[in-house]
Amino acid sequence: MKQKELLKETTGSLVARFGLSHSDITPPIGIYSRNWGAAAFDQATAIHQPLLMHCLYMQSTDGLPAILLTADLGWWKNAADEQNLRLALLSHFNLEESQLIFALSHTHAGPSICSTDVGQPGGELILPYLEFLKQQAIYCIETAEQTLFNGSLTWNYGVCDLASNRDLEIDSQYLIGYNPLKEADTTLLVGRIYDETESLKAVICNYACHPTSFAHENDLLSPDFVGEMRNTVERVLAVSCLFLQGASGDLAPRRQYVKDPALVEANGRQLGYAVLATMAQEVHGNKNWVFKEPLISGAPLACWGFQEQIVSTDFKQKILSVSVPYKKLPRPEAILEEYENCTDRVMKDRLWRKYNTCKSIGDQREAIIPVWIWKMGDAVLVAQANEAYSCYQTEVRAEFPDHTIVFINIANGYVGYLAPKELYDQDIYAVWQSPYACGSLEILIEQTKLGIQTLLTDETRLD
Repeated sequence: MKQKELLKETTGSLVARFGLSHSDITPPIGIYSRNWGAAAFDQATAIHQPLLMHCLYMQSTDGLPAILLTADLGWWKNAADEQNLRLALLSHFNLEESQLIFALSHTHAGPSICSTDVGQPGGELILPYLEFLKQQAIYCIETAEQTLFNGSLTWNYGVCDLASNRDLEIDSQYLIGYNPLKEADTTLLVGRIYDETESLKAVICNYACHPTSFAHENDLLSPDFVGEMRNTVERVLAVSCLFLQGASGDLAPRRQYVKDPALVEANGRQLGYAVLATMAQEVHGNKNWVFKEPLISGAPLACWGFQEQIVSTDFKQKILSVSVPYKKLPRPEAILEEYENCTDRVMKDRLWRKYNTCKSIGDQREAIIPVWIWKMGDAVLVAQANEAYSCYQTEVRAEFPDHTIVFINIANGYVGYLAPKELYDQDIYAVWQSPYACGSLEILIEQTKLGIQTLLTDETRLD
């Protein structure tokens, strides 16, 4: 390909049918919601902002659906809870596994969605809440399907410096907090859904940043910065805004671990304004900004201009299975015994999380990480269950500069962190928390590249 042909902004556009819906999934006050080991309380006492579920229902020209659900929830401690919910949805709507993605925002101020927490204070509310989530998901999908319209989905890259690197080394000790000396991935990806009249119907914010503004002192249920980001965008545009959490394993706001809602909302407005700023120049629908010609003036000028994109109806969904090694993990029974004998509140919390992870894994020595890859016109969506570091998205995006790549962490499950191999000789949370062995992230990156290339070229069938 000639260099001139590559001189264009990276955008992606899909023509299909779209349906939209949302629902309030705020749980009852008093539900068990201890997400921080240092927290002195176990139950939420009030609501900061409502927790929401959104559905984007997409239907290709051949009538096949692909459903993206997002929810203001944290993470799945118990693999069976996530599987029970998702399998119920697949069965109810007669979907293939590749056609549904249920992505969590990863708020750290949400309720427990772990059935094994039923014995905790407020734990009796968890099982009814899990059933409520299933019913709301069914409602959202049915409602979105009823609103289907012909339209287009277009993406554009922007930037927001809310995210900072959060791996901070002080006196040979790794802490999790703002590291001003290390560069962070501040890439923002904004999706816009239009109908056939080019009326804006919805906005999608895909951004990598831990929602950890609220922390151990907070006793409010909250979507964290995601809520105020949505409010900021929706007040201006009067359409729904969906949030997709990117590869944020090493990224978090500078101002975090706070109790003051005003600081949390300021983080959200910063991201919301960045979404609006990204959209400010994108008022030409399915047109792309491309290099046109050189012009001799006082200086030799590079003249760019708008050009109609070739719209695509190419819409495919595949699941890539990536095999990575587990560490040698302790038996769940041994962890449970240690948990029961432990009297330190913080350590008990760590042990309980470790127990749930090891219980889900059992005696397995090798993990199969499913990666959902959707080709949506010229854009590609990549979703997986773990907390991958941001190099996952930066390296894969660099491999495909002519395609927009959407990344989603904590989709269709949760296991643990995927950190770079150079950190595995350090005493760092993302390494000792994770059940994955050294090199797992690098395997995932390379296999994702191959999976995308295969889907783009159709040369072979993805396993």
